[in-house]
Amino acid sequence: MLSSIIIVSVLGLNLGIDFTGGSLTEVVYDTVPEKEQVENTLTEAGFVGFSVRESVDDAGREAYIIRTKDLTEEERGTINEAVLGIGEAGEVTRFTSIGPVIGQELRDKAGWAIFGVVSIIVLYVAFAFAGIGTPISSWVYGGTTILVLIHDVLVPTALMSILGFALGLEVDVLFVMAILAVLGYSVNDTIVVFDRVRENLKANRTEHKTQSTEAGIIKEEVTYTLNKPYEEIVGSAVQETLARSINTSITTTVTLLALFFIGGSLTQAFSLVLLAGVLAGTYSSICIASPLVVTYAAWKRKREDEILNN
Repeated sequence: MLSSIIIVSVLGLNLGIDFTGGSLTEVVYDTVPEKEQVENTLTEAGFVGFSVRESVDDAGREAYIIRTKDLTEEERGTINEAVLGIGEAGEVTRFTSIGPVIGQELRDKAGWAIFGVVSIIVLYVAFAFAGIGTPISSWVYGGTTILVLIHDVLVPTALMSILGFALGLEVDVLFVMAILAVLGYSVNDTIVVFDRVRENLKANRTEHKTQSTEAGIIKEEVTYTLNKPYEEIVGSAVQETLARSINTSITTTVTLLALFFIGGSLTQAFSLVLLAGVLAGTYSSICIASPLVVTYAAWKRKREDEILNN
């Protein structure tokens, strides 16, 4: 996590036109060339970070809408010459500057939405573990889940930062979609492991009831002691869910590799980021989330012993 933070802080993210805005060029043809031909022509002309979308102009003619960064007059002339050199009777019918698709308002709303989702995840995990309380609080499981989510987002973000620095890949809407997918995948994987921990804790504990009378009211207090060491219970939960986690990751990885090698160029960065997030989510659920709760339980037990001894 620290390495990812350093990478993103030093290299930054190469934001695309979805974040920064840019220029929009509409070109129509009597005989429309293939979309790949338009993309290849723009690439050969030296343009990067653009997008080409099929469209229809106001007169009903087939057209392409090309989104690029802000263009100088010289670059505008170059792009016009490039796209008019393919197809038949090509004509640039519109050129305009555009604002960012992901503006400040949308970023603010996304931030609040993510905060809301994270809060609900913590509440859900805490509610699911309510009544366990041995040896750690239910809120610890929720907090650990969120910490693992942060890890799983940082890893693909750092990868995108490196690719942007080395290869010029830009962060766009697809990257945001990939990160959201990683969040869903990761939290599901972690909760599956923690849910098995919860089941094992219930199956390996002894209940103790004590009664006390206060102001004429009888109060009953229920406490539990574990029949096995906590780390052994968590370890068993990890082993029981290990095959499920690996099998799910393998099938997802195969699909993403197919999308990367067979899919179009626009989905390659998306599938690569998602692949990094899936791999990070798999090992974090097994190798980070579970050891964290065990380590915290050991620290808490040591601290309680020190307090008793003092």
